[in-house]
Amino acid sequence: MRYRRLGNTGLDVSILGLGGSSLGSAFREIDEADGLRCVHTAIEHGINLIDTAPYYGATKAETVLGKALREIPRDSYLLATKVGRYGLEPSDCDYSAACVERSVDASLVRLGVDHVDFIQVHDMEFGDIQQIINETIPALRRVQAAGKARFVGITGLALHLFPLVMEHVEVDQIQSYCHYCLNDTALVGLLPLLQERGVAIFNSAPIAMRLLSIEGPPAWHPAPAALKELCAEAAKLCAARGGDISRLALQFAVSNENIPVTIVGTADPRRIEQNIRDIDEPMDEELLAEVRAVLQPLLDATWAQGRPENHPTCP
Repeated sequence: MRYRRLGNTGLDVSILGLGGSSLGSAFREIDEADGLRCVHTAIEHGINLIDTAPYYGATKAETVLGKALREIPRDSYLLATKVGRYGLEPSDCDYSAACVERSVDASLVRLGVDHVDFIQVHDMEFGDIQQIINETIPALRRVQAAGKARFVGITGLALHLFPLVMEHVEVDQIQSYCHYCLNDTALVGLLPLLQERGVAIFNSAPIAMRLLSIEGPPAWHPAPAALKELCAEAAKLCAARGGDISRLALQFAVSNENIPVTIVGTADPRRIEQNIRDIDEPMDEELLAEVRAVLQPLLDATWAQGRPENHPTCP
């Protein structure tokens, strides 16, 4: 496993991290024993960052992860969780100081630890941005001061919100998803600002929540139909060339030296072992060029979620 420095945190992070959404059965109902083995396998192979949230499986992911972590020394992994988003709609979310402080305490109990390394505002576009700036992040700084978290971060799909929030309040870390993968590399535009400020960068969903897979995305996937069709075409091209678009997508994501860690979500110990093998193999540059050419017509195409006023197209 290779490691990179994580912003100004002083931490070295494995280039591959484990995401907790699958432990919450986000994509399929999991066997809990497999989930526990997946966590153990990841750490045994050098992965040292695990990212989760109470939203994943309505706290199931944190509960399963907590069971797995009981057998693992606390100093052998970095742990990240989130606050604020608890359901599919903005009405299911609560970014108030009182709620997020309670949320942190509940997460610590489920995870069986006395602190997390990163506490993150989950999917900012689902909240009132002014509240996040003036109330949520200050509350998380109090959590940090109490020793319950080492660093405070923000997450979301809407890239324009990161610099907007950072104009008003300091953060230690950001997590972006679906914006550094074969079909969308828009995160690159934020890298100079993040590097200038020493902000730690987590990149998640390198296969774009299974858009970049031969099986295709789940029915709930919010991508527009045209993008789903184009990704399916790229996946078929890969298969016809004897490749695997998911492997290529993961190799592409971790190849960027300016992005310290890419997080993959799985509850399958065999899959995480395969992911680890994949990132050690050389990337097929010719196949990469062909796939990127197929995806070029909708490069950086995304979708809107959360509150309408937080959509990037709103005035």
